[in-house]
Order: sequence, then structure tokens, then C-alpha cells
Amino acid sequence: MPLDTKGKLYDGTPVSSSSELIAALLKRPIPLMRSFTENLMAYAVGRRMEDFDQPSIRAIAKEAESKQYRLSSFVVGVVNSPAFRTKRAEPASALDNSR
Repeated sequence: MPLDTKGKLYDGTPVSSSSELIAALLKRPIPLMRSFTENLMAYAVGRRMEDFDQPSIRAIAKEAESKQYRLSSFVVGVVNSPAFRTKRAEPASALDNSR
């Protein structure tokens, strides 16, 4: 059965192939990079990102933009963020009981 690859992005841009999708995403890289930053930060912190995390996410993405979106700039930004620095580790007793 052939795949239906037609769809629309959140702004109404129609896409029907991978090249159209790439072109549409590259037209507006800021939402894409913020989403990437948010997901990277959620993974690093181990929780969903909340409204109060958004200023840090925007700052990390903006700093990464000035460095041509190098992956290392995202990682350094996340590691230096308040959310990551104040993250609490699980107590050792909770880890021992999971075995």
C-alpha cells in the first residue's frame, strides 16, 4: 500500500516529501532549535520542561545560534542551566531497591 506523505506544518505550510519538509524547517529554524533544546534539556534533567524553564531554553537556543547551532553549544548551555545544576539525584536506597 503506498504511503500518504502529504501533510501540513503548524503554520499551514504543505509538505509532501522529505525535501519539502527540510526546506520548510530551514525557513524558520528558531522554532525547530527551541524544540530541540527543550527535548535535550528534558532528557538531561529527567523531567518535562515547564513554563518557568522557557527563558533558559530561549537563551540556550539563542547562544547556539551565535555558534552556528553546534551541538556542543546546546550541551554546554544545558549543563550550565539552572535546571540542570539544581537537579537532585535519587537517594542510593531507592536505587538499591530497584534490583
